[in-house]
Order: sequence, then structure tokens, then C-alpha cells
Amino acid sequence: MILAGFILGFLGSLHCIGMCGPIAMLLPLSKTNTTKKHLQILLYHIGRIISYSILGALFGVIGKGLFLSGVQQYLSIIIGIIMIVLILFPKISHTITTTASPLTKLLNSLKMQLGLYLKKESLYAIFMIGFFNGFLPCGMVYIALVGAVALNDVYSSVLYMTLYGLGTIPLLSILLYVKDAFSSTFRLRLQKAIPFFVIVVGVLFIFRGLGLGIPFISPADNSLFLSSTPLYCP
Repeated sequence: MILAGFILGFLGSLHCIGMCGPIAMLLPLSKTNTTKKHLQILLYHIGRIISYSILGALFGVIGKGLFLSGVQQYLSIIIGIIMIVLILFPKISHTITTTASPLTKLLNSLKMQLGLYLKKESLYAIFMIGFFNGFLPCGMVYIALVGAVALNDVYSSVLYMTLYGLGTIPLLSILLYVKDAFSSTFRLRLQKAIPFFVIVVGVLFIFRGLGLGIPFISPADNSLFLSSTPLYCP
């Protein structure tokens, strides 16, 4: 399930090209020093991945708390259903992204910070652009975080979101180096593949919660809960 984060990030990077792409295109990258340009792009990606990892830690704590309270099995099923619903009814995801957030002022502040750093060419500025960029509202990030909650372990949630960030690097890097690399037809074809994959991931979470005893896919119910009786240690 953790590796699903990388695949989700890779497929979702087509969505990122549409959402984060304009910001990436505005990066004040060096035009005369190739080595500096490579370093700037690397720092931009590192900034985004760190912010995704922080979000993974926060949502991992929530998932761990729910796991300790004994609702992990039901949580996995609910999260799978939410993933599928967000894909089948994209207007819901759009509403959450644009109007349902109680952190509107904070998001506006993030956008202001982005604007300030976009005017600077320093390596620190490029890193901060990536860092703030990772916290901006994004439907694909929301879907990834939904999955992170279900992993019942903070470390796993951080790793899941880190892999999500790594998955976005290849296509975004190509966009930064070759601005006209993706035709509209190519983007459209890959964009159509994203919903199918998210639905598959959602179904896997549902199977995981059902505890059907299928190794790696749907472990037995007992493995989804903490044992109330401590294991004997010789």
C-alpha cells in the first residue's frame, strides 16, 4: 500500500502540471549557470517533499490515534469509499479545495509568501517556493492524505507521502527543463488514467478493511487491531 503513494504521485503529476505547473514555470531559475539550475530544481523538489512529509506525519498521528481506538478496520473501508467518491464526484473535491477549508487566511498568507520568493533567485528562495507550494490546496494531495490516514503508523504515513512527492518529480522536472515537452493530447490521455488508478487504490483499502485473509491485500481481521493481551517474551 505504501508504494501506491509513489504511483499515485507519478500519475497525479499530470494534475500537478496543470495546478503546480504555472508556479514551476515561474521559478526564477538560472539561465546562465547550468549547475546552479540543476541545484535550484533539486531544492524546489526537496521543499515540496518535506512539506508532503510533514502533512503525512500530521495525518499519520490521526490515523494512529484511530488505530489505537480500535476503528482501523472500519476506517480503511471508509477511506476507500471516500477515495472513490472524490473521483466519481469531482465537484466535492473541488468544493473542499476552494471553499471548505477553515484555513483560508493561512492559505492566502502562503500565496503571498510564494509571490515574494518568486521574485528572488537565491537557493533558499527556490527551496521555500517548493516548501510553500506543497501546502497549497490540491485535490490529488487530499486523496493521498486520505490514504496516509489509513496506514495506522506515523512512519508509514510519512514514507507514503514522501514517495508521493518523489513520484511527482519526473514529469515536473521534464516540464522545468523542456517547457513544451507535453502535448495537450498526451496530457489528456494520462489525465484519464488517474481516476482509474485512484479507484483501484480505493478498492484495495476497502479490501484491506474487510479482512478477508488475503496476504498483502486483505489481511485477517486480527492483524488490523492491537492485541489486548501482551505477547509472551522469553
